[in-house]
Amino acid sequence: MDLDAFRELLTPRGQEALGAAAQLVGDDPVAAVTRLRKTYDAHLTSAALTQAMLRRRAREKFGADADLMYFTSGGLEQATRREVADHRARRIAPGSRVADVCCGIGGDLLALARAGCEVEAVDADPLTAAIAQANADALGFGDRVSVRTADAATVDPAAFDVLFADPARRTARGRTFDPMAYSPPWPEVLEMVAKAGAACLKVAPGIPYEFIPDGAEAEWVSYKGDVKEAVIWCGGLAGDTGRRATILPAGATVTPDPALGQAGHGPVGRYVYEPDGAAIRAHLVAEIAAMVGGHLLDPHIAYITGDLAVETPWASRYEVHEMLPFSLKRLRAALRERGAGNVTIKKRGSAVDIERLRKDLRLSGDKSMVVILTRIIERPFALICTPS
Repeated sequence: MDLDAFRELLTPRGQEALGAAAQLVGDDPVAAVTRLRKTYDAHLTSAALTQAMLRRRAREKFGADADLMYFTSGGLEQATRREVADHRARRIAPGSRVADVCCGIGGDLLALARAGCEVEAVDADPLTAAIAQANADALGFGDRVSVRTADAATVDPAAFDVLFADPARRTARGRTFDPMAYSPPWPEVLEMVAKAGAACLKVAPGIPYEFIPDGAEAEWVSYKGDVKEAVIWCGGLAGDTGRRATILPAGATVTPDPALGQAGHGPVGRYVYEPDGAAIRAHLVAEIAAMVGGHLLDPHIAYITGDLAVETPWASRYEVHEMLPFSLKRLRAALRERGAGNVTIKKRGSAVDIERLRKDLRLSGDKSMVVILTRIIERPFALICTPS
């Protein structure tokens, strides 16, 4: 979809076509095109059907708002889901003037507007900028949001209360995990931060610690067990904890406990706990171990073990039935003896190919088991477990 096709969608006739396309999503694609082409030309038919399909896909991230919003395929893929964006926006004071310098299709600026902020946003791509403004208008935030086509470098962060930046993490070769390959690159982002009184930077959860600015607070956020992003809070928005982990939708947060130090390690207990990924990324495994009264299986691997069955949103718990040095033959025999047929395989610190192992096990029982593959003091082990 190009900019002209998108603008046509915003006209009364375009809205009519979009409404008709929404009724056809899920039908045979050829039949849907044929039916719409009886009333609309090829360009409008294509734009309306594409948009209707994207809206249906977007419901998983945006809920009912998706049926009023506009998307590109790439923009939807990169957009923050509403619950995560709303969590982040609540940390910014209502009434703040926020510069969103890489706004995309507008998922974050919508959350900021919902939180009571005034947002001036830019995006380098004219179509994306037009979609972001249309989304703000469609959801009733047009009076709080203005979007223009421009590079991030044209914005003066000092003119705003808060700088918000979500640098693009895709290149022509696909997703990049190197902050120096972000757009804008990390040094340019930090130059903007230096001019801002307060800043919020949305980055990939795997960002190396050395890229986090001095004095900033890094927060890793997971949603229903899946780590979604890291947020770097700078200047007036930075807390004094240095780092934190947050899980949504519960909203629970963990920060470092200076009294704990490094988590200890020792023999396997009755249970193994797998910490949430946000806590692992934030280097807060010792805090989770303290919550469950446990210790690490290996000093360098984030599996916790203990004899207490503790309920916590911060870790999945598995009861250990058997632990054995890893070998395919021994593992297969142990699982067959227990009647296992359906096996969930987890690993950390293991080089084993999970899919190949699953095929090589050749199980046919009727019970479900969990196999945890890990390394304990440089030796590979397998733990046969069940969820607890």
